[in-house]
Amino acid sequence: MSFTQRLGAEFYARIHRDIRSRMAEAGIDLLLLDANDDVIYTTGFSHYTTERPVVFAISQSGAWLLLPRLEQGHAAHQEIAAEPIIYFEFPGVIRPFEALARALPAQSGTVAHSYGIAYGRIGQIAAAFPNARVVASDIVQKMRLRKHPEEIRLHREAARISDAMVTSGVQLITEAVRKGGELPSEIEIESFVSRHAMSIMYAEHDELMLVQGLASGLVYSGVRSSFPHGMPTGNPVKRGESLILSLGCRVGGRAAESERTFFIGEPSAEQQRHYSVAYEAQKMATAALIAGHTCASSDNLALGYIKDQGMQDNALHRVGHGMGIMFHEPPWIEAGDQTILEPGMIASSEPSITIPGFAGYRIADTVLVTADGPDSMTHYPRRIEEIVIA
Repeated sequence: MSFTQRLGAEFYARIHRDIRSRMAEAGIDLLLLDANDDVIYTTGFSHYTTERPVVFAISQSGAWLLLPRLEQGHAAHQEIAAEPIIYFEFPGVIRPFEALARALPAQSGTVAHSYGIAYGRIGQIAAAFPNARVVASDIVQKMRLRKHPEEIRLHREAARISDAMVTSGVQLITEAVRKGGELPSEIEIESFVSRHAMSIMYAEHDELMLVQGLASGLVYSGVRSSFPHGMPTGNPVKRGESLILSLGCRVGGRAAESERTFFIGEPSAEQQRHYSVAYEAQKMATAALIAGHTCASSDNLALGYIKDQGMQDNALHRVGHGMGIMFHEPPWIEAGDQTILEPGMIASSEPSITIPGFAGYRIADTVLVTADGPDSMTHYPRRIEEIVIA
């Protein structure tokens, strides 16, 4: 049976009911959301973000999506969970927010927008609704912290495919090692695994939701792996070096990532020592993603272990971040975030160590917080004997 990425009308109706309930509590009469991820969450509409506003608007009596004319057919094809309001172009003889105001005449009371809206748009909203008070609201951001069962299903499939991406990258390198000669470059590996993920989706899924960053990743080896988030280059991976495959995808607009460090050939004693620290820290970080505990607790535990190993200067970042529609979104698994972890939250677990001028070592999983403890949705092996490409 094929996997369906699209969420049904009942899901969006439930989301709209929840938003309206929170709006009523906050005294908000009209809520406007213009971020690509918020639009996906509230309507199921995926689009390529440009300067042209795409805005979800919801009141107690209706839900609308402000769209430029060129997106009208695209939205109809996706069967969005909102009534379209169309403007022609940007900046437009009739400005986009003016078109929205014309469709919602005499709007007064409180009009709210997300905290992440572009500053320039706040004035446009105020001008379009002169009889309203304009404020910022984070009610939808808070809703997105805990995933619904339908969303978790999408995240699990994204995690499965992310693991498959790692497997395909290892297979590509293993075959090249077997044949001898030069090994594939970082960009060749990244391109190969991204195509593999998309091939899985097209072969096994119905009703794909095509989103920006559908499947991609970071591939960096040797000294280059000591620069976190380094973009893949034409640099071939080499025997004797370590290699990081940091890969992920979005299924139905829901993200997952799987990341592993590999060794091309048997690791040296120094490489084994480095990897052991990263391995133990990541295991601790995942185990500490416990409902009822703070985000900070996981970060403090794992980074505290790295510090105890005398490698405080080699830890360049936090334990992790929330995942949902975006690869990076709240909550933040960091010492400064006192958010209480709750069942239904999804976060990465990815402490790492970096040895300048030598290599970086990172292991990352996509973890669901449950009432029974952390549930890692990515499962690619991580023990050192399992990540040697020999």
